[in-house]
Amino acid sequence: MTYCVAISVAAGMVLCSDSRTNAGVDQISTYSKMFRFDLGPSRQFVVLTAGNLATTQASIAQMKKDVRQNAAVSLNTVQTVGDAADYLGDVSRQQQEKHAVGGMGFHASFILGGQIEGQDHRIVMIYPEGNHITSSKDTPFLQIGESKYGKPILDRILTLDTPLDTAALCALVSMDSTMRSNLTVGPPIELMLYKTGTFSMQTHYRFGEDSSFLRDLKRSWDSRLKEAFHQLPPLRLDDQPQAPYESPGAY
Repeated sequence: MTYCVAISVAAGMVLCSDSRTNAGVDQISTYSKMFRFDLGPSRQFVVLTAGNLATTQASIAQMKKDVRQNAAVSLNTVQTVGDAADYLGDVSRQQQEKHAVGGMGFHASFILGGQIEGQDHRIVMIYPEGNHITSSKDTPFLQIGESKYGKPILDRILTLDTPLDTAALCALVSMDSTMRSNLTVGPPIELMLYKTGTFSMQTHYRFGEDSSFLRDLKRSWDSRLKEAFHQLPPLRLDDQPQAPYESPGAY
C-alpha cells in the first residue's frame, strides 16, 4: 500500500511519501514514490505516485524521456501547473491502456506539486482516469493511497497561514498515524519542502527505519495525545437527556 500527502500553504509546499510497495510475512519491498523535476530557475515540479508500480514507473520514465528529448509537450513546455496535470494524466492513461489485459487496468494516481515563474505554486491530484483536482483555502492538502488514518490531523491543524515548518511536522504526524494503523505503509519516509518563489527543491529529507527523529516524533506525539485525553472534561449528569432512555429492542 501507499500513503502520500501534499500540503500547499502561503509559505510554500510540503510533499511527503512512504516507500513501501509490498508487505507480507516474509517480504517487504521499497521504492521511492517521490520524483523531482528540476527544470532550471523558472519551473520546478515534484510528483508523488500511488497505485500499480509498473504504471507509475512507466509514467515517470516517459515524462523524463519527454524532457530529455525536447518533446513538443513536456513539463518543460507546459504553460501552467494545470497543463502539467493534464499532461501527466494523458501519460498515465496511455500507460494503463498499453498494459491493460482483458479489460483489467493497472491504475495509478499522482500528486503533482510545482511552480512556474510568474504564477502561484499549486498542488494537483490526478486520478487514474486522467482528470484532476486541486487544493483549496478550506482544504489546503491532497492525499493519495491509504488516506483515512492521516486525515484528522490535517483537518484540525492546517490553514493557508500555517508556517511551512509546522506544515512539515503535520505531514510527518499524518504519516506516523497511517503507519501505526496500517502496516503496509512504512519507511523510508521522504519529505520535500518548497518555499514560495525560490524555484529550488533542495530541502529534502529521507528518514529510514532506524531514524531517531521519527522515533522521537512518534514518542512525543503519543505522549501529548495521552496528556490531552486525560485533560478532557468529565461527563456531567446535567447533560443527560430528560426522557428516560429506552433500548430500540426493549418491550
